[in-house]
Amino acid sequence: MFCKKIILTSLAAVGLGSFVFGMDAVSYLRTFGQEVRNTVKSNVSLDFEVKRAREMVENLIPEIHNSYHVISEQQVDVEYIEKEVSDKEAAIKVQEKAISKLNEDLKTGKSRFVYASHTYTTGEVKEDLARRFNRFKTAKQALAHDKKILAARKKTLIANEKQLSALLSSKKDMEVKIEELDSRLKSLKAQEAISTLEIDNSQLTRAKKLIRELNKQLDVKEKMLDTEGKFSDLIPVDSKPVSQISTKSITEEIDVYFNNAKDIETDVEKETEKSEKEKDNSKTASVQALQLQPAS
Repeated sequence: MFCKKIILTSLAAVGLGSFVFGMDAVSYLRTFGQEVRNTVKSNVSLDFEVKRAREMVENLIPEIHNSYHVISEQQVDVEYIEKEVSDKEAAIKVQEKAISKLNEDLKTGKSRFVYASHTYTTGEVKEDLARRFNRFKTAKQALAHDKKILAARKKTLIANEKQLSALLSSKKDMEVKIEELDSRLKSLKAQEAISTLEIDNSQLTRAKKLIRELNKQLDVKEKMLDTEGKFSDLIPVDSKPVSQISTKSITEEIDVYFNNAKDIETDVEKETEKSEKEKDNSKTASVQALQLQPAS
């Protein structure tokens, strides 16, 4: 049913094309198909094409294995034919010697001949010689035919071996070229990535600003610590041991304080009296000096 719909749709498309374009419908369809192929091909990525080429080379492996199998069979056939030819040549040489021997014996004119303790008449020897000679000629023809077959098999084997060798060499060359293509493609991609690289400088700027602010905050904290306790981290050279700290009671401390205050007041009073006496002495000296001056 589905195939029937496809056929009907195709026929309808062909009919519509013929109606619209007339005699040029085939040309339009051919051109349209070529444009579609070119468009599809141009949109295929280079990665895909390189992968497709690699798969095409890998698809040669079954053919190579089949060629190995065929060549192996041909090599075995050639070996068997060579052995058969060798055996036939040896048998023909034996028969050739026997024929020569019987022919020479008949030329002697004897009436009887002894071979392997058996006696044969001249007629029996002639009949045997004739049979041997016919078989010999037939064997020679068969040997010549086998040699032709052997030569043809060898020629085919050599051609197949050359073809396989060429196929293997071509496969290796294509593998190298595909690897070169892949390397060039990767290098091209790396160059494109570098040329189209866009760095977000705003992120870098924000990071630098944050680091600068953190350094500033740390500087402020260090200044505060220096101001609050410049000598807190020094060795307490002048500090007295705990054992030397005064352990007087509060009453003794008060007595000492007030006694010291009284001593200070007494000292102040003495200094005041001394100062007043000095002033009085000074006044007296001035009066006396005036009295001693002569009247004008």
